[in-house]
Amino acid sequence: MKSFIWNIKVLLFLLPIIVLGQTPKKEYTKLSYDELHDLYFANEKDKTVQQQCAQAYLAKANKENIPIRKAKANYQFALLYYNTDTSKAIMYLDSVIKYSQNTGHKFFPAAAYCEKADLLQRQFKFKEALNNYNLAEKIALKTNIDYYYVVRGYIAITKSEDLGDFKEALDIYKECYRYYKSKDVRNPKLARDYLTVIFGIADCYKSLHNKDSTTYYNKLGYRESYITKNEEYKYLFVLNEGANQVEGKNYKVGLDSINKALPKMIKYDNVSNVLAAYFYLGKAYEGLGKKAIAAENFIKVDSIYKVTKEISTEFIDGYPYLILYYKNLGDKENQLKYITAYMTIDSTLQKNYRELNKLVHKEYDIPRLISDKENLIESLGKDKIKTYWGLFFLFLITIGMGGFGIYQYKLKKRDRSRFEKIINETTGKEGNGIEENKDKEIKIAVTKIEDIGIAEDLVNQILEKLDDFENKKGYLESNITVQMLSTTFETNTKYVSKIVNVYKGKTFTQYINDLRVEYAVTQLQENMRLRKYTIQALALEFGFNNAESFSAAFYKKTGIKPTYFIKELDNVT
Repeated sequence: MKSFIWNIKVLLFLLPIIVLGQTPKKEYTKLSYDELHDLYFANEKDKTVQQQCAQAYLAKANKENIPIRKAKANYQFALLYYNTDTSKAIMYLDSVIKYSQNTGHKFFPAAAYCEKADLLQRQFKFKEALNNYNLAEKIALKTNIDYYYVVRGYIAITKSEDLGDFKEALDIYKECYRYYKSKDVRNPKLARDYLTVIFGIADCYKSLHNKDSTTYYNKLGYRESYITKNEEYKYLFVLNEGANQVEGKNYKVGLDSINKALPKMIKYDNVSNVLAAYFYLGKAYEGLGKKAIAAENFIKVDSIYKVTKEISTEFIDGYPYLILYYKNLGDKENQLKYITAYMTIDSTLQKNYRELNKLVHKEYDIPRLISDKENLIESLGKDKIKTYWGLFFLFLITIGMGGFGIYQYKLKKRDRSRFEKIINETTGKEGNGIEENKDKEIKIAVTKIEDIGIAEDLVNQILEKLDDFENKKGYLESNITVQMLSTTFETNTKYVSKIVNVYKGKTFTQYINDLRVEYAVTQLQENMRLRKYTIQALALEFGFNNAESFSAAFYKKTGIKPTYFIKELDNVT
């Protein structure tokens, strides 16, 4: 279920919007800041007018050289490009931050950091997004305590919806909840934020499969929405409770709630939760054995995805259902259609969600999906093939798929062998495993003491410090460099780099990455909770800056990808 996001377009709240008539362009320069601001937001559907207002606002701010006014002008430009050109929007937000720093403004630059974080999330740059949220909360803590807790809410949303860390998100939501409980939550300025926090708590509990707690907070949210006359939120809680009942297999109760909420989600154009409603209707009808109606609702989910191009792992279960549904009907065209859609989602999300990758391999192995797709294409096109050239082409496809199948089999066999080797080494079934390799490296390196031109006492001191660094898991710091480590060791980078090269038998970067991967291998075996993280979240957990560098280092060290390693761990535990 998609959480509501606080409205971070803060300028909408700074001044009341007065709907102004159309003003000739040449007259814009005569308007006051407030008049330009109101005219800008009164013409949200007319980008030309908004552009002219922003230009006039900026020209006026530059002429009078008022930093906070320059910031607000750049903010208006950022909003213009927010949904069309991410790079431009971020560029303008950086200008907002530049001009509003140290102004003590109630919303800036905190809001600009939040907007920038939101855009970075859309690019799956979650670490950078969190960094910007952290900057926002530090500023808001000093300038606007209410907005500070709004920012904390953004962080909770990122933790839960993007990184799958529901427990940590729940802790943050409860921190916000305690704050709002100490305030007048019936105050219109705080009421919506309070409802958002309650929804976040309920949604986290739902993701953690705590049915009773989910129901408690859904009821609380419904009651508060009713008192504050917020109809959209009231029915959002109805929808969330319906989903909660479906997850608990109370399908008829869930259907009743979802059917009450869906028209309201449509009324408020809440697209993400319209999608959620159709998805849980599909799951409810599937549970009741009404296959055709379930398929109709999952098809509606796909239709919304095709328009918005946004879908999370929570809502993709409908695709395996549709593939199987049409396969059983013998409808090859629709079976092919949803196989293609399912594979496209895997590509579109760029494997940033481990749950998706796991699900694809669990329900329909990628090679199997490819094979099914090709077989369907072959079957559908068979009646159209009239010449020997067509039959020959078909033969080539068959040979190619056969070779591909053999190749995939060999890859799986190789990867399984490497996985078993890792498990045997880390559990001590083949000697002392990793520790034995380290001892071997040191024995080889001892013969090179005289070759590296560093006093033996200094070598031993640095080696002891490296051992302490490893024992304290200093390598988990994402920004660790040889310069930083040398400073900590009170020596120079040349000595540290050379000793790592000789005594560890690798470059400094490889040394750090190998330590992180060894730690990741152990932790993933011991901590099942970590296996539910996305690859991006795991990368951050083990000191890497992004999913790509983590996957590359893991593969270089072990010979297999982390997604495969996690999948096999889940199969054996």
